[in-house]
Amino acid sequence: MKTIQTQLILSFSIAILVPTIITSYVGMRIISDQIITRAEMKTISDLNSAREIYRNKVSELHSIIRFTTLRRLIRDAVMRHNRSFLTNDLRSTLRREKLDVLTAVDAKGNVIARGRNPDLYGDNLLELPIVALAIRTRQPVSGTDILTAEQLHRASPDLEAQATMDVIPTPKAEPRETPRETSGLMLISAAPLFDDAENFVGVLIGGILLNRNFEIVDKIKEIVHEGQIYEGKEIGTATIFQGDLRISTNVKNQDGSRAIGTLVSQEVKDAVLRDGRRWVGEAFVVNATYIAAYEPIKNPENDIIGILYVGVLKQPFDDVLQQTLMTFLGIAALGILLIIFFSIHLAKRIANPLQKLEDISRKITEGNYNHEFKAKGPIEIEHLARSLNTMAKQIETEKRELEEWANTLERKVEERAEEMKKINAQLFRSEKLASLGKLAAGVAHEINNPLTGILTNSSLLLEDVDKDDPRREDVEVMVKETIRCREIVKRLLDFARQTKPQKRLANINALIDNIVLLVRNQASFRSISIEKRLADQLPELLIDPDQIQQVFVNIILNAAEAMAKGGKLEIASQPSRDGRSITVTFSDTGPGIPEPHRERIFDPFYTTKEHGTGLGLSISYGIIEQHGGTISVESTVGKGSTFTIQLPIVAEEGTA
Repeated sequence: MKTIQTQLILSFSIAILVPTIITSYVGMRIISDQIITRAEMKTISDLNSAREIYRNKVSELHSIIRFTTLRRLIRDAVMRHNRSFLTNDLRSTLRREKLDVLTAVDAKGNVIARGRNPDLYGDNLLELPIVALAIRTRQPVSGTDILTAEQLHRASPDLEAQATMDVIPTPKAEPRETPRETSGLMLISAAPLFDDAENFVGVLIGGILLNRNFEIVDKIKEIVHEGQIYEGKEIGTATIFQGDLRISTNVKNQDGSRAIGTLVSQEVKDAVLRDGRRWVGEAFVVNATYIAAYEPIKNPENDIIGILYVGVLKQPFDDVLQQTLMTFLGIAALGILLIIFFSIHLAKRIANPLQKLEDISRKITEGNYNHEFKAKGPIEIEHLARSLNTMAKQIETEKRELEEWANTLERKVEERAEEMKKINAQLFRSEKLASLGKLAAGVAHEINNPLTGILTNSSLLLEDVDKDDPRREDVEVMVKETIRCREIVKRLLDFARQTKPQKRLANINALIDNIVLLVRNQASFRSISIEKRLADQLPELLIDPDQIQQVFVNIILNAAEAMAKGGKLEIASQPSRDGRSITVTFSDTGPGIPEPHRERIFDPFYTTKEHGTGLGLSISYGIIEQHGGTISVESTVGKGSTFTIQLPIVAEEGTA
């Protein structure tokens, strides 16, 4: 029979071990599912961004061809079939705009002149669906299509050579019947040409061959994944497929070369090329596993001709999951060992007194009455009583310690919960800013294309207008306002990029002195009194001086605008009470900020200024946050506002 000590130890162990195993298994499954789900959501977001970048490239080509058709010299040359002029002009435009194809055809689709391979002309291009559509509708048409080897050869033998590639057998891919691909995937844009009487005279065709052209995929990697590296591997990759064949990619082979000529897996091919749906999940890409997303690329006739892919390396997520698992199991194992240790100790404390009581009973049974029974009982019972009392005291002490420990743990949990709330709030704001940043980048790129055309043509028009011409002033206004729009777009791009600080040690007081010296003599500060209250002997901070100067100048200029009729600006610096940071305050005597505006003052694109963009304080907030600091505002309507910035003090290496 098992002793009571053995039964107690066994019961305690089972009661702890089974729930621990179940909890560990369920917890790890939940964590794993959450990590993979978040990774797939990010990949879908990356695919959306990649699609916009791809479309922007098509729109850029569309704009180039449209603006070229607006040139009178081009239209006249097409009308007169002036092949010599067209050849030279198209060749110049093709090189300047970095195009692979630029060809002029007449109203029937017959080639008049080529910017590339000029010796070949007279052939008909109605076989290209985009050209036929542009001639039929008399409207600009752009998109993606596949050109045969013969069509590429006519455009240029160099393009045929660029598109030709050997098909490399790839694991999990459907084998190809032909070992070599000779056709090419091309971005094409065709725009009609009209004479002064609006008669259709021809079409201008431009194209960019995507085979072995890495501009789009590298731009996707740069913008979406920011070139991040993990253990020597690029975290993010992008690929353009012609059918199931990789023709443009930054996925690398084992030797570091680009994996051109490899194939997509059969599972993805069936889902995307045959079923025409998006595929998201875990995929083995060439030589590594990625969380990948694929979607079809279609031609103007809505046929699926290729695939756009983005992927995030799965290894970082696996490593995080493994570290979490090891931590989880380590804590669980430690808890089990501690509980088993205490259960053994407790079982002995219970079993020993009972064993002594058994000894007393056995001695009495044997008739050993040497010990006098008193009211308190035999000496063994008194010893048991003392042992029980001692044990009770010890249990009471341990209980009190456990209660104190529980209270301490509860406080720590509350503190940690509060920290997690702050972290979640910061993450929410960061994700919000990141989403707005991507949106701003997309909007900025979309605006840049037509804006470039407007600025180019208005500048050319300004050069052609005489100084005495009454229209010159209007044209100058066009150029000036277009440049102003370009600056606004630049601010949008600056907000979207949020460059990483280039930190070095700098004195905050010296930085403030330089800024005040810079702005004091400006016209907007002539009626404003600037007062400095800078603490002496402040330690140097590890900051990016240019970014911090940008924040300070932005706040000072905002104060100047608020005090357009005059006032006082007070700038103060001092160490914090705990000595861990430096506080800089900017106090003005302006009209103050109403509560509704104050709550949204750091939101992107929120502004009360007539010509403002609403990005100044948002960018400033991001800069201070990247420096590990905080920025806040206090304001009283009618009395003024105070902006407070706290920057952490980072000691130099080797100092306390």
